[in-house]
Amino acid sequence: MSRRALRGEYIETDTGNKVARKATLVGTQNIVLGGKTVIQAEVMIRGDLIRSIQSSSSSSGGPPNNTAVAIGRYCFLSRGACLRPPGRLYKGAFTYMPLRMGDHVFVGPASVLQAASIGSHVHIGAKVVVGEFAIIKDYVRILDGTVVPPNMVIPSFTVVAGQPARVIGEVPEGGHEAFELRDLYKTVGNNPQPAPA
Repeated sequence: MSRRALRGEYIETDTGNKVARKATLVGTQNIVLGGKTVIQAEVMIRGDLIRSIQSSSSSSGGPPNNTAVAIGRYCFLSRGACLRPPGRLYKGAFTYMPLRMGDHVFVGPASVLQAASIGSHVHIGAKVVVGEFAIIKDYVRILDGTVVPPNMVIPSFTVVAGQPARVIGEVPEGGHEAFELRDLYKTVGNNPQPAPA
């Protein structure tokens, strides 16, 4: 019998993040997790894709801001999801811009995100592709299999579907509680609790 403690499936940080040991986080020094975030197995976060050209405001002696991916609190990244900062030509050179994600964001399995910004209380379904520099506002539901084209702006309180994506409805009044991910967070980890009935 081994004297070493059993290693769980997840690494749990001081701020409550639960990161699967089988997740791939590249460039971890450029990834910011807000706390209480779940990253399941086979998730890939590309923190190595950082801004190669520093803006004139950061060249005034302060430290450069190399955050590639910033994730808020109570976010849930499902198995096989990929987060990748968007890139473009800027001042004659190719560079990457940061991907910013708000709080209570659910990303479904096998989804690929290259958005510039994702608001809070957003539900992204399975096998969704979000194109480069798309902006997703707060309280948005993106249905399974949707392809959001590059540079699209999705307004708040909308339901989006299709290939290419288009607004097909609104989030109903009183339907905002469905975006809360605190209970889902508790059901994952090395000591999961059963889901509330």
